[in-house]
Amino acid sequence: MADHSIKGKTVIIAGGAKNLGGLIARDLARHGAKAVAIHYNSAATRAAALQADLTTAGAVERLFADAIAAVGRPDIAINTTGKVLKKPLTEISEAEYDEMSAVNTKSAFFFLKEAGRHVNDNGKVLTLVTSLLGAFTPFYAAYAGTKAPIEHFVRAAAKEFGARGISVTAVGPGPMDTPFFYPAEGADAVAYHKTAAALSAFTKSGLTHIEDVVPFIRFLVSDGWWITGQTILINGGYTTK
Repeated sequence: MADHSIKGKTVIIAGGAKNLGGLIARDLARHGAKAVAIHYNSAATRAAALQADLTTAGAVERLFADAIAAVGRPDIAINTTGKVLKKPLTEISEAEYDEMSAVNTKSAFFFLKEAGRHVNDNGKVLTLVTSLLGAFTPFYAAYAGTKAPIEHFVRAAAKEFGARGISVTAVGPGPMDTPFFYPAEGADAVAYHKTAAALSAFTKSGLTHIEDVVPFIRFLVSDGWWITGQTILINGGYTTK
């Protein structure tokens, strides 16, 4: 039977330098993983800090090649990269759309492709999306819209990689109390988001905290391997599908 523990496993995390990605890297390292993180290093584990703009297929391919050269083939591959744009659909320029598509959709597609080529058998692949995929809301057409295709990428990858024992999932956090959230939101919107979740009153800020999300990610890339091809929204009751 396959070993689904984290201890001794090699991990590659795209966007692992700070915020949620950084906490995931530290958390998995504490649980015994050998972590490979973008702009991240830990004295507790063997790690490599790798820099890349992941909006081209070649860059994602080089990222995996560099990571493998540094610490070996990954058992776990996690993609936390993304970009937010909150703007009326009628005001979004072609350049803005192209950038959102490259950062959110294209990079995720080719991350999954390279993960499928390089992750060891019985490995785990996880990609961050957004709880807005379960929302009926204006102004996020470019953000949620360029994250939405990842759901199908994940389903297809789960079917294609499943014969090798690899599980593939997506996680969609609610609005998170990080510097990634605030620049896109006005004061009224921030106030709304801080009260919108069913459990908002029981958190320090009313928002999702990265500490709320990490345990679920740890579970999905270890004992939760039987969950595959699905998108899990982690948001305290902010929205659902």
